[in-house]
Amino acid sequence: MKTNIGNGDRIARVIIGAAIGVAGIYYQSWWGLLGLIPIATAASGMCLFYSLFGVNTCKVKEEKK
Repeated sequence: MKTNIGNGDRIARVIIGAAIGVAGIYYQSWWGLLGLIPIATAASGMCLFYSLFGVNTCKVKEEKK
């Protein structure tokens, strides 16, 4: 799989995911587990929805074969 998430996007996803998780803990709700989704996509560097819509925020140039 190709990386399609840039560094700024990764940082934003970790912050948003952590905020959702903290809100879930604060409100004692299972909805806080949804915060794992942006954290997992930031860790993997791959977003399925970005692939479907052709979006790429990663600035690394790919090597030509």
